[in-house]
Amino acid sequence: MRVAAIDCGTNSIRLLIADIDEGSFREVSRSMEIVRLGQGVDQTGQFHPDAIVRTLSAVDLFSTEIVRRGVEKIRFCATSASRDATNRDLFLNGVHERLGLYPEVISGNEEASLSFNGAIRELPVDQSPFLVVDIGGGSTEFVFGHSVVEVAKSVNIGCVRMSERHFHSDPPSREEIKVSTADIDAAIAEAAAIVPITTAKTLVAVAGTATTVAAAALGLNDYDRYAIHLTRVPAARVHEISEMFLKMNRQERTSLGYMHPGRVDVITAGALVLSRVMHATGAPEFVASETDILDAMAWSIAAS
Repeated sequence: MRVAAIDCGTNSIRLLIADIDEGSFREVSRSMEIVRLGQGVDQTGQFHPDAIVRTLSAVDLFSTEIVRRGVEKIRFCATSASRDATNRDLFLNGVHERLGLYPEVISGNEEASLSFNGAIRELPVDQSPFLVVDIGGGSTEFVFGHSVVEVAKSVNIGCVRMSERHFHSDPPSREEIKVSTADIDAAIAEAAAIVPITTAKTLVAVAGTATTVAAAALGLNDYDRYAIHLTRVPAARVHEISEMFLKMNRQERTSLGYMHPGRVDVITAGALVLSRVMHATGAPEFVASETDILDAMAWSIAAS
């Protein structure tokens, strides 16, 4: 069966088309557009009209690819920004006009479960229990389990949200970093009250912040998802890379070959979140996974 999974977050919208038959998985195509759907949502509680236009333009591109590839089934999930926006119907109706379906605005727990299932699929069970951390644009999910999710918590410390809330200088000032760090640490403590974040055998980090930090740790000239996938990044390197981004201005970050243009403005806050996660968990390293919620969504379509 040929399926299409679309994951629309606060910063990016992504499409995966895959053939899944009797437990086998073959990727047909994978694409991403940085649309910043969550622009201003933390302040206003609503989608900005420009953000909706950008996102629906990306859906138009995806629709063309879905038709061209002969997709049989589609699943479209929207996450943090869509949960928060009071005018989300403008976006949901726009998607329906283009694809004939309404996106599922999934809960933080559902997002966490899908992220976990996608992240651990290629990891041996003897590396469990796992803590999967998904640093998105609007929220970060903490998910603990062995082969299935046992406990999870979603908190509002995504890279876009933290950037818009705290970082107004370029590079951020010492005071901005201090206030942001306190905000991040408070949210991690909120998650830690529910999720046993210090007891996992393996910390797995997914999504663009973690994979970009892994690219920096590897010293890549260009972004290479195959080189990044399942790379182990020591905690000390995460802290060093976070400090590096905190000291860089926009032009310096843009000049990094592995840096996606859509992450230039938010990677500083995202890497700080990851650094504080490493500090709070005490994990010696994290495993960077290029398989995540999108892959789990594709598998879920075939299983339905």
